[in-house]
Amino acid sequence: MTLDNLIGIVAGILTTIGVLPQIIKAIRTKKVEDVSPSMFVLLCLGVGLWTVYGIMKNDWPIIITNSISFTLNGMMLYIILTQTKD
Repeated sequence: MTLDNLIGIVAGILTTIGVLPQIIKAIRTKKVEDVSPSMFVLLCLGVGLWTVYGIMKNDWPIIITNSISFTLNGMMLYIILTQTKD
């Protein structure tokens, strides 16, 4: 494994798990009033495009980490949209 691949993998893992504390807090507290849905829409669009880019380049670290990020950010967006309706 080359250094640039290692850096890419570590960066992808860190940005992927970065949303987990917010998801966990939202699930535990059921409070999302101060969380911006627009931010998570933009994040989903961004990591979705990164996933497409990874597919085009056949770059598995980009594909995997951004697919997971898309799923996690989508989960958070779902939580925001369903919790704020109450």
